[in-house]
Amino acid sequence: MCTKRALVWSLLVLSVLHMGLGVSCISLGVLGITQPRRLQKSQTSFSTPIWSGVCFLVCGLCGILCVKKRTGLTMILFSACCICGLIGGILNVQFVRAMVKRVNSLYYLHLAFLCLASLGILGCTLSTWLTCRLASCEQKRLFLERDLSLHHSVEMGEKKCKAFNDVKKRLQKMKIEYALLYPATLRLTINGTKKRFASPDDVTAFIDSLG
Repeated sequence: MCTKRALVWSLLVLSVLHMGLGVSCISLGVLGITQPRRLQKSQTSFSTPIWSGVCFLVCGLCGILCVKKRTGLTMILFSACCICGLIGGILNVQFVRAMVKRVNSLYYLHLAFLCLASLGILGCTLSTWLTCRLASCEQKRLFLERDLSLHHSVEMGEKKCKAFNDVKKRLQKMKIEYALLYPATLRLTINGTKKRFASPDDVTAFIDSLG
């Protein structure tokens, strides 16, 4: 089972891979566009790698942000970028696939486009899966923190309530009406007037003032 640290490092490696693939796709796309027009069967076959490269590059940048912040918003943003990169890679494969079948002087360039797009699709798929795993780990961590905080609050409340025990016995002897309110506030009712105290010392001082 992957640990949270392993998930974070895996996302970081994939993010760097996305950035490398993005830069490579953009560079090869520009290189293909600069080729003589007589060698180009279609401008689309060279423009799609540029667009998919931009998607991969943005995906890598968002992945690094997700690794650094690890908030719900950054994870959603990274997942959305991975989906966009996945769509861009698939479209790139569809447009370039037909060009690879035609043997010409740009055959190996088209083949490089196809390989980079395939790696990008694989990377986006893995990144999306790892992001879901990381989000699940973060959700469990937040749940445990809230659970511990709740138990701590309950224990502190019980401790504060017990601190009023001696004061309540004294009030019972004096036949003074009282009520213990949540989380730890003692309310006294004297001659129709209600007073609230947050600590036993304040109650003791008030009782002493009554004589």
